[in-house]
Amino acid sequence: MAKILEVKNVTKIYPGVVALDDVSFDVEAGEVLALIGENGAGKSTVIKTISGAIQAESGSIVIEGKEYTKLTPAIAKEAGIGVVYQEFNLVPSLSIAENIFLGDKVGKTRGCPDFKEMKRRSQDIMEELGVKIDVNTQVQMLSTAQMQIVEIAKAMIKNCKVLIMDEPSASIPMAEVQNMFRIIRKLKARGVSVIYISHRLEELFEICDRVTIFRDGKYVTTQNVADITKKDLIRYMIGRELTEKFPSRNAQIGEPVLEVQDLSGNGDFHINMALHKGEILGLAGLVGAGRTELAKMLCGDVKPDSGKILVRGKQMTAHSAADGVDLGIGLVPEDRKQEGAFLEYSIEWNIAIMALRQNSKWSFMDFKKIDELVETYNETLDIKTPTVKQLVRNLSGGNQQKVVVAKVLAAQNDILIFDEPTRGIDVGAKQEIYKLMNSLVEDGKSILMISSEMEELLGMSDRIIVLHEGTVGGEVSKNNFCQEKILELASGIVEE
Repeated sequence: MAKILEVKNVTKIYPGVVALDDVSFDVEAGEVLALIGENGAGKSTVIKTISGAIQAESGSIVIEGKEYTKLTPAIAKEAGIGVVYQEFNLVPSLSIAENIFLGDKVGKTRGCPDFKEMKRRSQDIMEELGVKIDVNTQVQMLSTAQMQIVEIAKAMIKNCKVLIMDEPSASIPMAEVQNMFRIIRKLKARGVSVIYISHRLEELFEICDRVTIFRDGKYVTTQNVADITKKDLIRYMIGRELTEKFPSRNAQIGEPVLEVQDLSGNGDFHINMALHKGEILGLAGLVGAGRTELAKMLCGDVKPDSGKILVRGKQMTAHSAADGVDLGIGLVPEDRKQEGAFLEYSIEWNIAIMALRQNSKWSFMDFKKIDELVETYNETLDIKTPTVKQLVRNLSGGNQQKVVVAKVLAAQNDILIFDEPTRGIDVGAKQEIYKLMNSLVEDGKSILMISSEMEELLGMSDRIIVLHEGTVGGEVSKNNFCQEKILELASGIVEE
């Protein structure tokens, strides 16, 4: 099969770190190539190099036989490179058609866009992708999965030949993943090559033809998906065997530390539950079930309409997330970029900001203690960075997540709410987070873990509360864990 894209001997160096070290690989026409590796392995850097967003120190990119040593975004698009990033680049107030053709010259008459032509061509591409949707709809009215389709359509309208998809399943409901796979197969049948980046290794076996693996900025190997196992992939990614996916723990579960009594508000109704000392309590539910909405009330960010929240037996009267922190409740939010981290500040600043109160006396900060705290959490969570002064926006997604966790831990909270704690994190980093969670509850802290990954819920939880349409659908104890039972409760199916 002919090669449509070649990455040849590309090296990219940032201050203190070699992000790509003489990397070479290729993409064949009409194939789906998985690109995998741990956080910080160099995946994002190579994407930006191929799309022209950054310039490499050396090496070249070959597209359909034409070699480029200095790509720009405009040249890459003209050559047929399209990218669908995790964070969509859409204008919410504009229609689907207007977003698809944003920045393009389409049948302009006297300098004005031909909206009729835009709508016609947008509808054609949607029909070709097998999607039934009115292209006059404003983007702000769409679901996340539909927004992703608009991003794909934006690339296809520009005659995309290689489509790069960065963690495409990370932000969409599991029910929509199969629809995304259907669209990818349509693109493949059309002759479009897809570079598919995902931490969900099981997806690779369903949609990909070959897999290219990076580790520590270096190319490791390319294999046919049909000839490799998940265990092999992990070994290539992290350079070692993972002996146990969910590490065992020895935590003593004690008295309730957080109790919810007939709580209503923020889209939830009549919630009753309790979190105990030393416990990891799983919170399951389909998208829209009210899990994150409940977390916002529990940490003090949103005031309930009615009911009670008891913290160590006393009624909570928090009016802000800061009040929640004062009560020892910390939230690791689902959206790390918008709510979890200060991206334009350093790792050091992000961790220290949550520890100022505990490490200050008479308004004077103890910089020595704060520096020691920053280094402790940087080492404990193994944040891959040359220095703690690195800006968080320059980190990989998984390392950004570690910074968010470090922030919450630095505040010395003993009731922790982890909302999708391992979203966008590779298998090695996941195990690090799991070990950290175990050590926290063994030290007497308590964790409420919201997760959309069934395997994670079953592997890490002591009990699981299942939400359905804003209320508690049921509870499953560890000795009765069953995936089918949890899905039935989440779907509102009640046994007669």
